[in-house]
Amino acid sequence: MTDALETDVLVVGAGPTGLMLATCLATLGVRCIIIDGKSAPTRESRALVLQARTMEIYDQIGLVDQVLAEAEIASEIVPGFERRRFRAINLQRLATGTTPYPHLYVLEQSRNERLLVDHLQRAGRHVWWSHRLQSMTVTADGRLDCVTDGDEVGVVRARFCVGADGASSAVRELLDIPFEGKTNVHTFYVADATQVEGLPADAINLRFGVDDFLLAFPMGGEADHRLLGVVRGPAEAVTEGSARSMLRRVFAVTYGSSRWFSTYRVHHRVAARFRDGPVFLAGDAAHVHSPVGAQGMNTGLQDAHNLACKIADVVAGRASDAYLDRYSAERRPVARRLVSTTDAMFAMITSDRPVARALRRFVVRFAAPIGASLVPRVVRSPRIFEYLSQTRIHYWMSEQQRTAARGRRGRVVGRRLPWNGDNYESLRTMTWQVHGYGGVDRRALRRVGARLGLRVLFFPVVRNHRLRPDGCYLVRPDGFVAVESRARNARADFADHLRQINSP
Repeated sequence: MTDALETDVLVVGAGPTGLMLATCLATLGVRCIIIDGKSAPTRESRALVLQARTMEIYDQIGLVDQVLAEAEIASEIVPGFERRRFRAINLQRLATGTTPYPHLYVLEQSRNERLLVDHLQRAGRHVWWSHRLQSMTVTADGRLDCVTDGDEVGVVRARFCVGADGASSAVRELLDIPFEGKTNVHTFYVADATQVEGLPADAINLRFGVDDFLLAFPMGGEADHRLLGVVRGPAEAVTEGSARSMLRRVFAVTYGSSRWFSTYRVHHRVAARFRDGPVFLAGDAAHVHSPVGAQGMNTGLQDAHNLACKIADVVAGRASDAYLDRYSAERRPVARRLVSTTDAMFAMITSDRPVARALRRFVVRFAAPIGASLVPRVVRSPRIFEYLSQTRIHYWMSEQQRTAARGRRGRVVGRRLPWNGDNYESLRTMTWQVHGYGGVDRRALRRVGARLGLRVLFFPVVRNHRLRPDGCYLVRPDGFVAVESRARNARADFADHLRQINSP
């Protein structure tokens, strides 16, 4: 097919995940074509919150200042029961020393998409709108011929294809990959409401009730909030009027008008596999779950970042095709854990069983205020923030590492590089690099970098207790630590890992 467009990666879907993938690939110098069946970026707000780990990724690709300029910052979570508010949980206090982004950042999906689209255009790349994927075939040379229904792009010949095309993914359906899980029986509502009264401003509000719950995010403007919750009864009976009535009666919350109101069903599903030969799934095409915890869009953006770095290593010849299996090995457990956690939380919140209702009536009402007051005093309270902010995610760097560790996760290896206050600027290059901390033998480590062709950076002051004062670390382009060593062993340890990722 001589008229086919040639590229390294075809990205199907220009939502946040697909756009982040295309942006990271552009940053890493990988050829990419991105298509979407829509005629333009999303206008609805949809997903809303950016977690600290996602902000760190935005920092890597040079967009964090724009995000900070546009986002509403929520520094507190205010729990409560019905009309009663409990003590606010201050996120910045929990996050001390963990990340340069110790808040929740409210920036709706449509504005995330616009930032990424504009960034791609500045980089000389653009989205092919109104193009849907029709078919995929693997050619004799192992590449993909992908046929679209668009007027400008007919056939794309690509080395890889990534389905980032949402919960009803055409890519996933073409591959006949099961989407395993279930759908919650209740109907939920979402409203972008103005002139909200009855909620603390500039905070995430989480209210429980015996039969209802309310999750509210500040959106700026004149007391604007995103309101999410459940209204009991048949789906057809859930209207904005019934939601308003429940909010006023149960939570003493009222609002003026809404810019958007919709109802939906919550799905908890994970694709049976994230890779099928040269084709990958990411974002909602790979996993969907409830909005509790505000993790969904973030998980998709992090999928994209992880996969882009691996594809770039393979395209550049630094890693073998087998290294791409690590994407599924790393990201699918994250999705499964997230889905199981949010499923359990939703079951607790929405179950009609007498035991669950009793727990909501008594335990949440009386125990939650005590818990909220104790959280800032708990020794391990930073860990609570790390789970919420997705900065505690762990990957096994290899099956050999998992076996050797006997399932015990390390403090540094397999996790994103601990923030030292001065070591994240180096990650903006999105390259493999070597870090030395404290009084490390600089001469020996420079020799390691020269032999392996890696950039070496030194940080004499150790501020993060997870970093050893004489530690040497091999850091991946995505900011995760692949190997920890001492200067005298670093060359052999680092070279061994680099050989592993380049093995067939």
